[in-house]
Amino acid sequence: MAAELGSRAMFVAGGTDLFPKLKRRQFEIDTVIGLDFLPREIHNGSNECTVDAGVTLADASRDAHVNARFKGYADAAGLVSSPPLRNAGTIGGNLCVDTRCNYYDMTYEWRKAAGFCMKKDGDICLVAPSSPRCWAVSSSDTAPMAIALDVMSLRLRATPEMRSAYVKLRRRGSIDFPIAGAAVAAQLDGDIVTSCRIVLSAVASYPLQATAAEAFLKGKRLDGEAIDQAAELAARPAKPLDNADLTHFWRKRMVRVVVEQALHRISDQGAGFDG
Repeated sequence: MAAELGSRAMFVAGGTDLFPKLKRRQFEIDTVIGLDFLPREIHNGSNECTVDAGVTLADASRDAHVNARFKGYADAAGLVSSPPLRNAGTIGGNLCVDTRCNYYDMTYEWRKAAGFCMKKDGDICLVAPSSPRCWAVSSSDTAPMAIALDVMSLRLRATPEMRSAYVKLRRRGSIDFPIAGAAVAAQLDGDIVTSCRIVLSAVASYPLQATAAEAFLKGKRLDGEAIDQAAELAARPAKPLDNADLTHFWRKRMVRVVVEQALHRISDQGAGFDG
């Protein structure tokens, strides 16, 4: 069906992101192709977990094995939107969620009156008019965590030394997309970091990896001083613009805070942590 219909069709699983965008005429299609027939299971192994793309965010967040071995991913899935939407929305959909912007996420009539933007029907980015590209932000909670866990398909792999954490900042404790998010996955030998990935959400057009902070932490003891310096390094590449909730200056400052909180969570998991 997709090959026959081309750009006039889109796939739908939970529809929590697609249907509102169709209502706002951000996508113009004739047909939606349902994916309810695909498997929706979580396949658990001792140090590995494969999650079908149709598994709901609620099921992923509640799964005992995912929580035991991949705590950061379970937390990220459980922080998406609100309980009713997590019951419908899927992990595949959240990995592929469309970018967001205050100028784009409006009704068709509002966008027409303001002047269409580069992302849909226009030729300039309204938040950065001189830019040659769109600056809508990536707001997926689970994509940064999947990147931090080195996931290419949704196959989560763990070792006994791996710890993970996800921290999400938003105006309200439910429903809202992230203002800033920090996903951290680290391998530790005792309290020494042997490898680490730190990936940020909602501060760029894609999940942003904080490579300088990762390199700094390698070989370091995960104490308060190291966490403070790593959080400072992680915040530097973040470039929030005035196209999401609250001011971009404040969001830039808060990147450091969410990274610091995520690293402290990993440190607090302690030597007895098993995944």
